[in-house]
Amino acid sequence: MSETAYGTVDTVTEVAVGDTVYGPHRELRKEQTGVASSSKAVESAVRNYFSDIPVMAEIARCESQFRHTLSDGTVLRGTVDSRDVGVMQINTGYHADEAKKLGLNLLNLKDNMAFARYLYKEQGTAPWQASQKCWNPTLARI
Repeated sequence: MSETAYGTVDTVTEVAVGDTVYGPHRELRKEQTGVASSSKAVESAVRNYFSDIPVMAEIARCESQFRHTLSDGTVLRGTVDSRDVGVMQINTGYHADEAKKLGLNLLNLKDNMAFARYLYKEQGTAPWQASQKCWNPTLARI
């Protein structure tokens, strides 16, 4: 068990939710009063969700160190640009309206990943070029 700002995490279970229009989705579900916010749980969710696009997991590693929320439960924001949010550091200044049209909330972990998948299908890795020096060398080993 570990203590969070929202209570004690007793058990976190990963479940297959099914396919979305943006690809397969697996979700972390809490049992009892806890939340799945540890970087290990988020890393597992990211790697499973992007198992077909490994570079996206590496981008998440570089952009957020697999963190979606901070220890106080607030959603991670970028240090260079506070409009970058969540595990995939999606820039709300550029993408909030489009995400909303798709019915996605960028502050939600699964929606943040779903929008990142959408961006990848539309633009490849271009939205994350600023961190390319971190994740691109990793590609050679995958």
